[in-house]
Amino acid sequence: MTHLFVTASGTDIGKTVISEILIRQLIAKGNKVAALKPVLSGLEGVPLEQTDSGRMLSAMAEKVSEASVAAITPWRFDPPLSPDMAAARAGQNLDLADLVEFCLSPKDKDYVLVEGAGGVLVPINATATMADWMAALKEKGELKVILVVGSYLGTISHTLTALECLKARNLTPAVIVISTSEVNPVPVEETAEVMARFAEKVPIAIIPRLDKAEAPDLTRYLS
Repeated sequence: MTHLFVTASGTDIGKTVISEILIRQLIAKGNKVAALKPVLSGLEGVPLEQTDSGRMLSAMAEKVSEASVAAITPWRFDPPLSPDMAAARAGQNLDLADLVEFCLSPKDKDYVLVEGAGGVLVPINATATMADWMAALKEKGELKVILVVGSYLGTISHTLTALECLKARNLTPAVIVISTSEVNPVPVEETAEVMARFAEKVPIAIIPRLDKAEAPDLTRYLS
């Protein structure tokens, strides 16, 4: 069983879009897939079907309900804040060991896709970040990191910073996925070319904005 951890260079980059694509592509190839969004904030006023968890359930062709969302997202918070801040507002503390244990709970799957919250170094509690969560999960078995980035002005620096952070923890991504931003200062292909010069051998895939049907096969980077 392989764990896929979908992380990003920042927030609102497009992790859930990429998660949906990966889920559908893996299932279409006959894989047994579990999808988890362990921590989710910013729920207030968002219809259940439009939450990240709801969208992931839909990608798995599963019913979206309070119970099904709770099953894949046990830590849910209303304020649109970082996990540590949102949990603190609710009088809770996110324990790293609990997060890892939850990610290991699915059995008899080919892939368990875990979507993180925010970017690579978003705090999950007073001492640990999203990168620490990934590193702790990797200690338990096979883990492949998918780094989702944008194509907006400034994304090259943000991408390479996130990449260096991941490499320092032995979490080199299986692929960098550019989720095309709404506004692009240059053609996305040019941005990808510049990133590639510094990303060494990490492959880069481009996803057209909001066009899941035209997405390239991301599963090819998981072998």
